[in-house]
Amino acid sequence: MTTVLTPASPLTAADRCDRCGAQAYLRVVLLSGGELLFCAHHGRKFEPELKKIAAEIQDESERLTSVPNTASEEER
Repeated sequence: MTTVLTPASPLTAADRCDRCGAQAYLRVVLLSGGELLFCAHHGRKFEPELKKIAAEIQDESERLTSVPNTASEEER
């Protein structure tokens, strides 16, 4: 998926997929104005169509596979 880094705010758990209601990991800013939010699954599913109508795509789906570093120095 084409990713454009924008100064848009990061997506949060409160941002929900417009298709299914799951947590959104993609924000699609439309050429016509407005935006759509998608979970990673629906973002991939609709990728070809989204690329045609998107001015920008903010893709944060890499957060699904990243490992958070929550261990303290003593635990490492």
